Amino acid sequence: MVRGIALLIVTPVLAYGQLRLNPEWNDHMVLQHGKALTISGKAIPGKTVHLRFAGQSVSSGVKSDGSWQIQIAPLKVNAIPADMRVSSGKDTLHLRDLLVGDVWLCLGQSNMEFPMRSEAHYPKARRQLPGKMIRWYNPRYIGKGIYNQLFPDSLARLLDAGIFYTGEWERCDTGSTANMSAVAYYFAEKVTAQTGIPIGLIHLAIGGAPLETFIPAEALNADSAFARKSEGNWLQNIELPDWSRERGRQNRGNDSSANGPAHGYKPGFAFDMGLRKLTGNPIAGILFYQGETNAQEPARVSQYGRLFEVMLHAYRAYWPGAPCYFVQLSSIDSSQYRSQLWPQFRDEQRLMHQRIPHTGMAVSSDVGSRNDVHPTDKRTVGQRLAAWALFDFYGQRNIVPSGPLAAKATYREGKVIITFTWAEGLKTVGNTELKGFSLDGIQLSPATIHGNTVEIASPERTAFVYYGWQPFTDANLVNAAGLPASTFRLRIEP
Repeated sequence: MVRGIALLIVTPVLAYGQLRLNPEWNDHMVLQHGKALTISGKAIPGKTVHLRFAGQSVSSGVKSDGSWQIQIAPLKVNAIPADMRVSSGKDTLHLRDLLVGDVWLCLGQSNMEFPMRSEAHYPKARRQLPGKMIRWYNPRYIGKGIYNQLFPDSLARLLDAGIFYTGEWERCDTGSTANMSAVAYYFAEKVTAQTGIPIGLIHLAIGGAPLETFIPAEALNADSAFARKSEGNWLQNIELPDWSRERGRQNRGNDSSANGPAHGYKPGFAFDMGLRKLTGNPIAGILFYQGETNAQEPARVSQYGRLFEVMLHAYRAYWPGAPCYFVQLSSIDSSQYRSQLWPQFRDEQRLMHQRIPHTGMAVSSDVGSRNDVHPTDKRTVGQRLAAWALFDFYGQRNIVPSGPLAAKATYREGKVIITFTWAEGLKTVGNTELKGFSLDGIQLSPATIHGNTVEIASPERTAFVYYGWQPFTDANLVNAAGLPASTFRLRIEP
């Protein structure tokens, strides 16, 4: 038996004789519970394929082109490893060590990609791994770690042949965990501990990737505001982030082809190379940590929320109602990084969370690093994403998933009064002086907590009130659950 390598059309598939499974079906994987699954592959035309799994026995004929599909009824959660048997004539295949639970897509750029081996709490985490309850597909991708230089010809040829992600499903152990996304790992660790449900993580993040690579090209083309993003050679397309196009030219040269070269930053590329092959089967939801690349130019910042909506609308056409829990950008000193636009970007993320249903936002500005775009505390971030999933997807309503979110600002009797949602027990970190509020986005203003509101004395009504409006902020408002308030700019009403 040859173990399949997920998501790659050119890698070995699980096969025996002329019976084959499509490459997304692997040993050790987690199958999504509660919804019908479609298993597919190749066999001799005219033959019959039989499948047995979890008490089900299903058959299907093989089409004239050699393809076959078998749909199995929704499965119950099962944390006991089991095998799936597929046969046709004298050929028999086994998918081994399968669990049934929830499958989460983990997407974004380098902070989602950030590995456990570099995470602040990894030495403790590796001593208490949850074992079989967490599985992951954590592939490498062509171009990983290659900066400021051309891809070698060998890699360029693979990209041009449609090869990008390479990997296989793995069990959670000390070897595999070191290289897994830390944010995704801590999310899964908390969710499975609270629910007892096995968690499968499909991690397709790409360091430095713009949002556009995760959006199907057809979704961009169908939207009048963004159709130009997928037109012509992407390396010369000014509708795309400057930084990603610069990296593309470094890696692939000044390619003059009509659509530009294959690359992880090309619009629609990550979707085509990884996600499209998954669309025939259900998932639980989506985890997203991305934005640094799209937060470098005013035009990219102002359109981000709307672009994110386009992406989710496209995903939910394949996975109806799928929740999406994302990370708001952290804090970093603008003198060390081009982060002058990050306050506005964080506010754009706040607004898109309020506007787009079935989303949750994990605030991370309090665990940022002044001098590093990759803060090492990913446990806090993963656990905050897990809180959203536990509350919103798993229905654990006793959990508070969010810090205070600004709802309204009014001016009354010489005071600006700000009300919040998720505001029970407003306080400051360590019960120190309240920090982070401003009436002009520059000069900090003294503010005080009054119950579930915050008040700022002001002789005159200004247009806006701001909070956490610095690239690196020490704003310190939290709720009773200890979760931090989001950066915001809010118009002050009379």
